[in-house]
Amino acid sequence: MYVKPGCPYCEAAREHMSAEGIEWVERDATERGDWRDELYEHSNRGLVPTIVAPEGTTVGWLGGG
Repeated sequence: MYVKPGCPYCEAAREHMSAEGIEWVERDATERGDWRDELYEHSNRGLVPTIVAPEGTTVGWLGGG
């Protein structure tokens, strides 16, 4: 999951995935240029959270299950 500091949608995604028992690796797109570049490969506008999973990619977070 690509995130940026202070993002309430990233926090909501974290809470949801934790509640569902989903494990993930988090990459702060502001920490490293290569992670930012990866984010833009999945979201041409660099929106966070961007969740990349074997089932597909989710850009943004609207909540829900």
